[in-house]
Amino acid sequence: MLGQMMHRPLSIIEILKFASDNHRNAEIVSVRTEGDIHRYSYSDAYKRVAQLAHALDRLGVKQGDRVATLAWNGYRHFELYYAISGMGAVCHTINPRLSAEQMTYITHHADDRVIFADTTFVPILNALSAQLPQGMKIVVMTDRDHMPASDLDLLCYEDLIADCPDTYDWPELDENTACGLCYTSGTTGNPKGALYSHRSTVLHALSLCISLGRFVQEGTRILPVVPLFHVNAWGLPYGAPLAGASLVFPGGALDGPSVFKLMDDEGVNSAWGVPTVWLGLQGEINKNGRIPRGFSSVVIGGSAAPRAMIQRFEEAGVSVCHAWGMTEMSPVGTHGILPKAQQDTLSLTERLDLQQFQGRRVFGVDLKITDDAGTPLPHDGVAAGELFVRGNAVVSGYFNNPDASAASMDAEGWFGTGDIASIRPDGFLMIQDRAKDLIKSGGEWISSIDLENVVMSHPDVANCAVIAVPHPKWDERPLLIIVPAGEKRVTKDEIDTLLLKHLARWQLPDAIEFVTELPLTATGKVSKLTLRQTFANYQLPDMG
Repeated sequence: MLGQMMHRPLSIIEILKFASDNHRNAEIVSVRTEGDIHRYSYSDAYKRVAQLAHALDRLGVKQGDRVATLAWNGYRHFELYYAISGMGAVCHTINPRLSAEQMTYITHHADDRVIFADTTFVPILNALSAQLPQGMKIVVMTDRDHMPASDLDLLCYEDLIADCPDTYDWPELDENTACGLCYTSGTTGNPKGALYSHRSTVLHALSLCISLGRFVQEGTRILPVVPLFHVNAWGLPYGAPLAGASLVFPGGALDGPSVFKLMDDEGVNSAWGVPTVWLGLQGEINKNGRIPRGFSSVVIGGSAAPRAMIQRFEEAGVSVCHAWGMTEMSPVGTHGILPKAQQDTLSLTERLDLQQFQGRRVFGVDLKITDDAGTPLPHDGVAAGELFVRGNAVVSGYFNNPDASAASMDAEGWFGTGDIASIRPDGFLMIQDRAKDLIKSGGEWISSIDLENVVMSHPDVANCAVIAVPHPKWDERPLLIIVPAGEKRVTKDEIDTLLLKHLARWQLPDAIEFVTELPLTATGKVSKLTLRQTFANYQLPDMG
């Protein structure tokens, strides 16, 4: 028997319409590439989104067409999120940190018809002009006074929307209509596209507001340092307006001093981003001797957050949520907000014991771990296996890539994450490492994350990474790569003494190398692939 309820398709544009009607005190603040600060309300945004939809019509964009963006976090990029999907087209966010080869590949694979770019990235398009899809229109996201010089036929964003009506007859779309396209960074082979739907995106936004409701609520001022070009800024462009939170967009200035000043000036309550960004902010906090005005919570994701980083925030009075997810999961899969009873009663050390893990699943996501034969393992906090996920906002395959789609799913339709994990009886996910980053030494596994977490607590270490290097006897051994915090270089004896408090002697790194900085992927994570290539012929001390 079916229920007798109305069926109204879930639609992204309804989120912004809701915010326009119900959250008139919230605002969007943007650091513009023009050099100033722009601010307006969700009501203002909704009108400009309607104007932009008319402009897209004039450009010949049809339902199902892919429209690319190459832009920082700002109000015009936010407008594109809603106008493109609202009219039934697909918003394809491109990571400007991708290589020229990768960018060329994905623009052709997506068959992008139009690309919207910040002034900052016009040089990239100039360099790629001969490789871009034929007939692609280029719109620069600025006004006429700030249009850059170029041999390309560039259109001006503000000119396009200037005389357009501020209302639009939004089509009623099937809720399974594609709305967004985001490619993985392509560390193995060509980038792969995750194609989101209106249904999956709205459900993900609702789940975000429920699971991270302490951080995403009416009146909160949120700084998404995580880029809009990186898996929808973790859902914040949808969750924040739905909840009535204000968004403070930082543009391209993501260094510690710039982020600190913006947060301080705007009274940001909650900041979201990858660990490498927070290293810079914590350095600025130490320099100023205080946290930014109003700063009370931080969400850390993208890669494992070092325990020492979490502790420094918590001791400064900033609540930490260690979250986990993937591009293929829209992306939030788990959150580390502790149950209130634990938050109120546990000591800092006990809280950190939990907060270093990836947390509990959000509503709509199921988790399982399996052995090499695909047999499910118990959620007892001891058994470890490959992590698989399924849910309303998890991909069922990759866009126009049947081989990769088939390889990523198991026989029951679960998506394989490539992570090795355990799950506690209370639901806490404990990711031990990426399968490719585990170090196999003499038949035993060493977690690079475990080593990095301990080493990061040393005051003379600014950042570090552990990779496997070949060994003739033990197959692989760990090499520790350190970015010093100052002039002093920590000795191996000091590191060994620190590690032996937590790990067995056979798990200790065989050598330390010092570098001025660690290579980063296009999404701001430490690139262990690059490190493995750099140290491919490394000779450990006992191998000479």
